[in-house]
Amino acid sequence: MYVKICGLRDARMAEYAIVAGADALGVVMSPRSPRHATPAQAAEVVAAARAADRGVDVALVVNRMDAVAAAETAKELGFDVLQLHGAYGADDFAAAREILPRVWRATSLAQFPALRAGDFGEERLLVDGASPGSGEAWDLSLIAGAQLGDQWLLAGGLDPGNVAQAIASVHPGGVDVSSGVERAPGEKDPELITRFIRAARA
Repeated sequence: MYVKICGLRDARMAEYAIVAGADALGVVMSPRSPRHATPAQAAEVVAAARAADRGVDVALVVNRMDAVAAAETAKELGFDVLQLHGAYGADDFAAAREILPRVWRATSLAQFPALRAGDFGEERLLVDGASPGSGEAWDLSLIAGAQLGDQWLLAGGLDPGNVAQAIASVHPGGVDVSSGVERAPGEKDPELITRFIRAARA
């Protein structure tokens, strides 16, 4: 089970997530988010991943930044992946891939009820709840009619106590968590990270 720990802002917690077994780290650049990282903080997370040398994917996550500017920022800071979250179109993905080939799409079934993996040429599709970053659980039965393939990631309202059941219910290729492993908004908890990864792979 592929596990992404998102909303990281410092090397110490990035290192902890990697040691705990994370496959991917996410850094959010969105000033309205409590998880917003500065370029210096983002570079710190990327450097920690490189130093660990475990093949962990490091994704820059944006939801309002222009797609081309986001791809240029991700490339400049050394990210492996750009994750475009929300109201981006196929043209945005195409333009971003010209700069950084690995682009993930994060969206919700509330926004795109007929969601299909690969529609925008994304490397991976992340299916989130209607209120990203809120930690609110959502109705996973909505996934039943979607064409998601086998490499999609489930996000939204996941935590150490419910991730195993969610995986068993909808069979994603991986899971993504942020608020579900925090002790306060934007403040990650090492113990919760460990418990989440263990539960996801139980």
